[in-house]
Amino acid sequence: MGIYEELGLEPIINASGAVTRLGGAPLYPAALDAFGQAAGQTVPLEQLHAVACRQIAEATGTEAGLVTSGAAAALTLGTAAILAGHDLARIERLPDCSGMPCEFVVAREHRNGYDHAVRAAGARFVEVGFHELAAGSGVRRAEAWEYEAAFGPHTAGVLYVLSKGACPPLKDVVERAHAHYLPVLVDAAGELPPRANLKTIAATGADLVAFSGGKAIRGPQATGILCGRRELISSAAIQMLDMDDHLELWQPPAELIDREQLPGMPRHGIGRGFKVAKEQIVALLVALRAFASGEYDALVEGYRARLDEICAALADVPARCHVQASDGESLPILEILVDERALGRTAIEVCRALRAGLPPCYVGHAALAEGTLVINPLHLDERNTPELARRLREELTTKS
Repeated sequence: MGIYEELGLEPIINASGAVTRLGGAPLYPAALDAFGQAAGQTVPLEQLHAVACRQIAEATGTEAGLVTSGAAAALTLGTAAILAGHDLARIERLPDCSGMPCEFVVAREHRNGYDHAVRAAGARFVEVGFHELAAGSGVRRAEAWEYEAAFGPHTAGVLYVLSKGACPPLKDVVERAHAHYLPVLVDAAGELPPRANLKTIAATGADLVAFSGGKAIRGPQATGILCGRRELISSAAIQMLDMDDHLELWQPPAELIDREQLPGMPRHGIGRGFKVAKEQIVALLVALRAFASGEYDALVEGYRARLDEICAALADVPARCHVQASDGESLPILEILVDERALGRTAIEVCRALRAGLPPCYVGHAALAEGTLVINPLHLDERNTPELARRLREELTTKS
């Protein structure tokens, strides 16, 4: 009996990929081993964070980096750094931003549920632009000049949510912002792979970039990366770390925290609840090293073979299988278009039945409205792939 069975839970087959609600990516074996080793010893957290700062900076081509408790935490900490800098009074007051610039300019089409992480630090949004294509009312989207037109005395920075095809181009937004000495915070949580994005996003001049550590990097699920300008990473760090020490004894590593910027020792900051365990930091660094080196690329063909196995098992069911080709870094993805009329069941009904059966199977649900089940193979192996194929076949041959 496994640990989850002891807790009264039935382990699922995760065919959705590295989604947070299902626990993220499988921890890379070398990272899992490092996690266990790190748990058995103790080091000062500031010193460990300083090592992480250097290694993240090297991997991302930035001045400094910080391991955070997820990408959302990175956004909150990045926002807090922009809002307060090294001003101890402001650090103490957050999220109360009375009397200080606290507006972040953002494109309307970039707004999403995760921007709550930015607002949590005390920021207020000023929206610009329209996505007229999505509204069916025209052909234009947000444009860089609209950001600049919204800048004013209360502007603290810019939030840019990066995605494939995001508009306007990040580089154009950075140029407009920097012309007014305003920093740009980039939400790139899910923009790996390609691994080149580790460096190309920051190379636009963006001041801070947030990545997830528990998705493509395959570090611990509750980790993220904030990287960028050294003075902002320094502010983010002091607003997250444990500050319960004597000023006379406090000697933070200079590459992580610029003590010369501080007239005294800050108290616990707004990010104190976002602490990261030593085991998580070490495991994230090992996983980042593997990801950045291209070590995961050798696994892609094995994932394709598992999807082909599923397709073969579904050859004669009322559904059509299509495997999206991989670029050598990204995982291949299987799309199963359900013939809802022939089956007499909708894709949503099939998805619900897959979750309710034994073993429970959770497939990707992003395209259910189009009648499509999406299979991400990240969690599939030699043991559970045949089980998933069997369950899919059962539900795709059971008529209502």
